[in-house]
Amino acid sequence: MKKIIALTLAVALSAFAFAGCGSKKEKDLSSAKTITVAATATPHAEMLEQCKDIMAEDGYTLKIKTMSDYVIPNTATESGDVDANFFQHTPYLEEFNQSKNTHLVSVAKIHYEPLGIYAGTSKSLTEIPDGAKIAVPNDTTNEARALLLLDANGLIKLKDSTSITSTKNDIESNPHNYEIVELAADMITKYMNDYAIAVINGNYAMNAGLKVKDALAIEDADSTAAQTYANVLVVKKGNEKAPIVEALAKALKSEKVKKFVEEKYQGSVVVVD
Repeated sequence: MKKIIALTLAVALSAFAFAGCGSKKEKDLSSAKTITVAATATPHAEMLEQCKDIMAEDGYTLKIKTMSDYVIPNTATESGDVDANFFQHTPYLEEFNQSKNTHLVSVAKIHYEPLGIYAGTSKSLTEIPDGAKIAVPNDTTNEARALLLLDANGLIKLKDSTSITSTKNDIESNPHNYEIVELAADMITKYMNDYAIAVINGNYAMNAGLKVKDALAIEDADSTAAQTYANVLVVKKGNEKAPIVEALAKALKSEKVKKFVEEKYQGSVVVVD
């Protein structure tokens, strides 16, 4: 009998606790003077730090919570534990909303981190021999971006040069018979000298000591990939027009932040207009 009573009490307490969590009051930022933003360290939190003085001039206080996880910033924004987040692009946000039943929206596109074509055994795009091997990332998102970049530079032709889901099977024309080799994105820099050229993510290029200015080509700011995969400022639906949120979006796109990004990241991060 004691075990039954104890079990019943435990179930009741669990149900009460769950109900309490689910009844958390919606957070309205319409008159807020302080905003707390969850962000990954580089470059997001570093960019936000540059916004503190700008926000203060407008009468607002900006607080930053640095996180390394790609899930908690969204769940914390949904629950109201933080007011906004800054770490992701729109395709990730949309998939997260769908799979987690969250209600988060993009406020503004802030920056993108361009993929670049870097020299391997070929030192220019005009010196790549027929049949040469080209290394590209093997994950769905970045492979499509890599193929779009190769298409934009005339190395291949895709069936749809605006598709963000292209694979090798979507190559319509490959007149020089280049062999597109898929590798783990974080391994390409290690093996890039085994290939004529390699398409490399900005963060991995930076980690390997490569500079964007040395790339043979990079994604343009107005390219499909740059616009699609621009990192966005995100809030809970209903707060996107709050004055403090609009002030933060404006601060992130300010000349002060643009100058900071240009000097610190030297092309590896690009603020979008």
